[in-house]
Amino acid sequence: MFPEERFRRWLRRFLGRPSAVAAADSAENDEAVARVRRQYLESEQRFRALLESLPKVAVQGYDRDRRVIYWNEASTRLYGYTSEEAQGGLLEDLIIPDFMREGVVQAHRAWIHEGIEIPPEELELKHKSGELVPVFSHHVMLKEHTDDPLMFCVDVDLSDQKQAHRDLEFATRYDRLTQLPNRHTFETDLEHVLDGMRRRGVGLALIYLDIDYFVEINDALGYEQGDQLLVELSRRLRKELRSTDLLSRVSSDEFVLAFPGLHREEDVLQIVNKIHGLFKRPFGLDGHERRVSASIGVCLFPDNGGSARELIRNADVAKNRAKLEGRGSIRFFHQQLHDELVREHRLAENLERALNAQELTLHYQPQVSAISGRIENLEALLRWELPGGIAVPPHEFIRVAERSGLIHRLGDWVIEEACRQRAQWRAAGVPLERIDINVSGRQLSRPDMFERLRQCLARHGLGPREIGIELTENVLIEADERILKGLWELYHLGFRISIDDFGTGYSSLSYLKRFPVTALKIDRTFVRDAPGEPKDRAIMEAAVFIGHRLGLEVVAEGVEDERQLELIREMKCDLVQGFYFYRPMPAAMTERVLLGLVSAPNGLRAERGRALT
Repeated sequence: MFPEERFRRWLRRFLGRPSAVAAADSAENDEAVARVRRQYLESEQRFRALLESLPKVAVQGYDRDRRVIYWNEASTRLYGYTSEEAQGGLLEDLIIPDFMREGVVQAHRAWIHEGIEIPPEELELKHKSGELVPVFSHHVMLKEHTDDPLMFCVDVDLSDQKQAHRDLEFATRYDRLTQLPNRHTFETDLEHVLDGMRRRGVGLALIYLDIDYFVEINDALGYEQGDQLLVELSRRLRKELRSTDLLSRVSSDEFVLAFPGLHREEDVLQIVNKIHGLFKRPFGLDGHERRVSASIGVCLFPDNGGSARELIRNADVAKNRAKLEGRGSIRFFHQQLHDELVREHRLAENLERALNAQELTLHYQPQVSAISGRIENLEALLRWELPGGIAVPPHEFIRVAERSGLIHRLGDWVIEEACRQRAQWRAAGVPLERIDINVSGRQLSRPDMFERLRQCLARHGLGPREIGIELTENVLIEADERILKGLWELYHLGFRISIDDFGTGYSSLSYLKRFPVTALKIDRTFVRDAPGEPKDRAIMEAAVFIGHRLGLEVVAEGVEDERQLELIREMKCDLVQGFYFYRPMPAAMTERVLLGLVSAPNGLRAERGRALT
């Protein structure tokens, strides 16, 4: 828009002859008159062309009765009336909505009779179709002190700006894909709902839902199919909602639902089971029906939190615990979960500090021949002591390391330290075949894991038979083709690959055929109970039989007494690992045992280069 004074001058030049023209008319010089008239006409044409060339600036002129005397092309585009249709029509009949009609008429009269100007402002005026059009309207009055005042309205179309504002507001409040409220909007809406729940003294159930292995769906089928799944799930969830319920997509594959008025356990369980049941029907993806599951966390108001943010956080905590229990699990929040979360967070901080301060150590537990008692190999076991001599159980801090992402640093340290120690013992002439290292599924998920292992061995001058790896059977079952390929490459290089805790997994035995396994380690629970429990004994016998028929070495873990050892010898198990011979020991003590300088707990003594006798 142009400054008001400049626009007034332009309109006056357009509508009234300047004094120079009048002076020229009274002059006797016809040439001067013609020149002034020509200049005026050219100026008028330029100004008219300017008004007509502004596509978004609608200009209308009205007489003292508010009838149209001028209507440019932009006004036609903005309001729908042609210049011919609008000419002579009343302002209030053409573009003024009914609710504004009286106010506009009074404002126009007040300007004419009292000199009270109409201020510029944003308005919604009426299109020929009846729809409202957002504009910024500026008004100019000419000849306001005469009997023939003229009002010109300059209206700028704000449709694009308004739409952009609506789009921006939608983008900041809603999810583009599913059209559901985003996390911020959900949290705000939930807080309003909670205010009503407090006043009425009633409860609310909050459900946090996370699609299991959604990343794998995206990777396998593509993001388009993943988006299709999210849209279909949103549709199913919407169908289960009442008008008072809330639903939000809070992240890529996570949804949160709030159900006001639900507090009784049976009511909450009913709605949770209904939401869980939505996944029993397969989803149509990539032209096929695919079954999808979700982990669900549930918390209640006011029992598990008093604010929207606290409820969402606690439901998220319960959901994360559900995910750890496997696909499709449901977990209700309780305070113990939060306390565990706080403890794990502090433990992760301390673990990172311990890594930086090199406070971790490796202990070593020998694997001995079941027949001769000779030490064949060692298993490296990670140990961590807090200041004050308090030992943190490995199953606790390793779980925290996996959840916090520290497992990769932890795994790198273990590999480096085991390789360093193995090279040191070899240089010192300590008799030892191999050190086995435990590797978690999270470590295997790193693309360069196998390459880093090979580089570490090369850095310390070790061969592939001097360091082995142990994996749980569940890790193998969840392994993809990349991991399978990497394991086969290690196998062909001569690495030894053991399955740890054999018999405790949830899979079939088919992985023994697919994966390059060289040894089975029978879980200690079977060894412990086999002497007095026929079923455990039968499972052990079957595991040893299968292992030997496949050409695998079989190791019995957790051997603690003579009865267990005799049974294992009877089954012709190859190696024994357990407290009956040795507990896990620091490197210095392990070296003395390997050199035959220390007796085993049962009185046996290891001698350099000779079996235990």
